[in-house]
Amino acid sequence: MTVLSASPCSGYDISKRFDEGVGCYWKASQQQIYRELGKMEQQGWVEFELIPQEGKPDKKVYCVTEIGQQELHRWYLEPTEPTPIREDLLVKVLAGAFMPPDLLLAELKRRRQCHLAQLQQYQAKATAYQAIPHPPVQEQYRYLTLRRGIHYEQDWVNWCDEVLAVLQAEDKDERCQVTGDR
Repeated sequence: MTVLSASPCSGYDISKRFDEGVGCYWKASQQQIYRELGKMEQQGWVEFELIPQEGKPDKKVYCVTEIGQQELHRWYLEPTEPTPIREDLLVKVLAGAFMPPDLLLAELKRRRQCHLAQLQQYQAKATAYQAIPHPPVQEQYRYLTLRRGIHYEQDWVNWCDEVLAVLQAEDKDERCQVTGDR
């Protein structure tokens, strides 16, 4: 409903906005978006206008109802809780003592590259935002969420660097112990 509060959208438009605007902190497939729109419609929180299209199925453009605005306001007043971490890579690091070190090193390097690439995309979006002389209020709030995405990705890159440094130092220490060097 937050996306629809800005302007009426089709499910496809909402999906694009997720990819372009909120993807740094919320993922949703098109299937999930359409499922949630159906639930919200049943609750009376959204309604749609059917727009005829030539050569394609008619498009449903959704907007938030008054009841939907009230529900969004009710939800907004609820306190938030931190999301628990569920991260496969952390379990792999924990299991690292029982596995060949080169496997974990390779995965850490791969993940570092993934997070670095995402960080660079977010930084490019931030640069584009900063070029807007007087951004609308909605864009200012979107930028704040983007900044959280930047910090998230930067933290991952930093953590990968930290773990790689520890593992590479351990690997060097083990080689020194085997050869007697120090």
